Amino acid sequence: MTTNEISGMGPLVARLSRGGQRLRQADRTHPWVLDTAVVVLVFLMFCLPDLLRGGAADGDGPRRFRLAFTQLPVAGMLALQAGLVLPLLWRRRKPVAAFGVIAAVFVLQWSLGAALRADIALFVALYSLALHGQLRQLPWACAAMAGAMVLVAVRASSAVSVWDALFFLLSTATAALALGLMVRIRRAQLAGLRERAARLEIERDQRSRLAAATERTRFAREMHDIVGHNLSVIITLADAGAYATDIAPERGKEALQLIGDTGRQALGELRHVLGVLREATDGPPGGPELSPQPGIADIEALCAKVRAAGLEVVYRTSGDVEVLDSGVQLTAYRIVQEALTNILKHTDTDTRVHLAILVEDSRLNIRVQDTGPAAPSGPPNEEGHGLVGMRERAALYGGTVSAGPTGGGGWSVEAVLDLTSQGGDR
Repeated sequence: MTTNEISGMGPLVARLSRGGQRLRQADRTHPWVLDTAVVVLVFLMFCLPDLLRGGAADGDGPRRFRLAFTQLPVAGMLALQAGLVLPLLWRRRKPVAAFGVIAAVFVLQWSLGAALRADIALFVALYSLALHGQLRQLPWACAAMAGAMVLVAVRASSAVSVWDALFFLLSTATAALALGLMVRIRRAQLAGLRERAARLEIERDQRSRLAAATERTRFAREMHDIVGHNLSVIITLADAGAYATDIAPERGKEALQLIGDTGRQALGELRHVLGVLREATDGPPGGPELSPQPGIADIEALCAKVRAAGLEVVYRTSGDVEVLDSGVQLTAYRIVQEALTNILKHTDTDTRVHLAILVEDSRLNIRVQDTGPAAPSGPPNEEGHGLVGMRERAALYGGTVSAGPTGGGGWSVEAVLDLTSQGGDR
């Protein structure tokens, strides 16, 4: 077969496939139509010739074959044909009952010594039982089928060898049984594939929704860290500048300059976050390069802004913190930023803050402790978004965050990050 012939078969296969789908849909909508069509087809092909010629024992076959069987009257023949063919109407809905009725009529017919072409209905019923029935019902159905075939072989022994008849009949029954099981297995495989495809589609949609929710949470956390901290610093500086304008105008001017620097830094960080979002949704950005996310090296500048707002910050590090992963450094920076922001919100300007970042073996310890009054805003036992965000960031690196009042009246935040953890995408 040439390539052109193969390509030419494509539209034909597609049309046949669409036709098969339409037929299956029509069968699911009106199943009685196919069952009736099977009965009509069996009657026209196997019953009508017997009625016209006087039975399978009559016709053009060998004379000894015609003499071996009983010739039935038309009324009796029609009754037996009805008993063999009509049960095929419920062969799919009640395959056991259909097979039982047809087998009983089959045995009665051969007990009378009559041979009918409508006996093909028994093989159709066995096929339907293998396809639509319960598998545990097949053994007794096969036993009944074998017994009926033995009866036929014995009754036809005067015309044909018993063993030859048994071989032919049992081979035909085995073929009907195997065909039913093969179609059943194929349908089960297709159903399994459809179910798996539907399950994979659902899982894909769930992963997409989960990824979108995770991205929204990450973006909200970044915005909270950036806006919350910088606005707290700006508000504190603005209040201090307004107070110092009448007393020391140069201090008010300095406060305004710090407010401008803080606002520009916040604007730069916001542009970076929004630029990352645009890059993720619209492809490679066409604008200028964005500044990197802050790390541990930027904590000193953060402390300087907090000191300008009136707090006394003592900052120290231990270990090689500069070689840490950029994700770990960003997490550490955001935790420190959130802790200092909370101190600005809830304490006086004469508060002393001790900040320590320590690398110990495979752990990174972050401690932020202040000497101010532990007076968190909001209802009792309610955690704000800041503490929740710190814990979410630490969890990305297998870490924990604990916060609570100290014995001296201040507040302490301690975070521990596992440096062996790979972490997730921010």
